[in-house]
Amino acid sequence: MAWLLLGLAIVAEVVGTLSLKASDGFSKLWPSVLVVAGYATAFALLGLALRSLQVGVSYAIWSGLGTVGAAVGGLLLFGEKLPVLVVAGIGVVVAGVVMITLGEAAH
Repeated sequence: MAWLLLGLAIVAEVVGTLSLKASDGFSKLWPSVLVVAGYATAFALLGLALRSLQVGVSYAIWSGLGTVGAAVGGLLLFGEKLPVLVVAGIGVVVAGVVMITLGEAAH
């Protein structure tokens, strides 16, 4: 259950981050509301997940996958560019998250 909460926290964080871009500096109401709701939900779910999961592992996964989600969301929703070096960096982040997760499972 804690892993599900962490996954939902990541989704909420990505929604909040992408809404931050869409809010245009908090000048648009509904994207601004989504920013607050997304981040509040993300932190609440992360807090619940931390009841069972280690903070270092959880935060590494949360921030890493949130970064990947924001980059992919920026590409899909806003037409932002992902140069080869950025894609390679995303691959490194994903590899790191996999290593952290496997290390946690082996512990």
